[in-house]
Amino acid sequence: MENAILDFIEFLKQKKKSSENTIVSYERDIRKLCRYLQETHGITQWKEVTPTHLTSYMLYMEKQNYASSSVSRSVASARTFFQYLLKEGMIKENPADELKPPKSDKKMPEILTVEQVTSLLSQPDRETNKGMRDSAMLELLYATGIRVSELIGLNVKDVNLKLDYINCTDNSKERIIPFGGAAKKALADYVNGARNAFILGEDQGWLFTNCQGRPMSRQGFWKILKGYAREAGIEMDITPHTLRHSFAVHMIENGADLRSVQEMMGHSDISTTHMYLNMNLSRMRNVYEKAHPRK
Repeated sequence: MENAILDFIEFLKQKKKSSENTIVSYERDIRKLCRYLQETHGITQWKEVTPTHLTSYMLYMEKQNYASSSVSRSVASARTFFQYLLKEGMIKENPADELKPPKSDKKMPEILTVEQVTSLLSQPDRETNKGMRDSAMLELLYATGIRVSELIGLNVKDVNLKLDYINCTDNSKERIIPFGGAAKKALADYVNGARNAFILGEDQGWLFTNCQGRPMSRQGFWKILKGYAREAGIEMDITPHTLRHSFAVHMIENGADLRSVQEMMGHSDISTTHMYLNMNLSRMRNVYEKAHPRK
């Protein structure tokens, strides 16, 4: 069973050209499924798996209080994996053909108000090298709406301070994203000054590094963000994606069209971006109901 998983991961890398995040998610989901099948049903080969086994795994996940989004993702991973096994002749029938994710209401992501964002971005101490670096990361994340993986993957050459844009690459697709004056100043201060304090030895070109001169990690940035959120008095469980969602809603609130926001965020389908329009309408409805005297 292990060899089939390794072959599948190699297929995602070489043939599908899937992103690193997608590959990690698929591998994690399939390995969890594999352990369940082995430990609960004594299965030693993928060809032994039946639709009943997979359904029991989904029920097990629900009983273990996995989020519906996690169960749905596991269903998608299993369907893709067994389609691969069928195509490669490792199984004769696909047990995941009729497997469906649980029905659930889509929870709208939480977003920050403009005032909360302003408070958050004002927390780093720009008199210190670390503060300048942190400020540049936060300002750029909110100014462009990029993913945290894209933020920490940037190189210095990806930033154009003369024309105020970054060149962002996601899954071999490039997109040009502009940024404003606040992000430009924070980036210029960092690139022209504080960044040199973090570079130890040969400069590898990474835009953001940790204090040891190595590339900034997702976990490292997550901790930085959490710390500043606490200092800003933000009580919600903020994540890097919270700033991405906030960027999109604030852009639409201020008149940006959906197609432009779609391009900046790198959504392949505009229906994904449409979610932010719905969020904006919901926010306006809440404001109306609280403020209008004849609601």
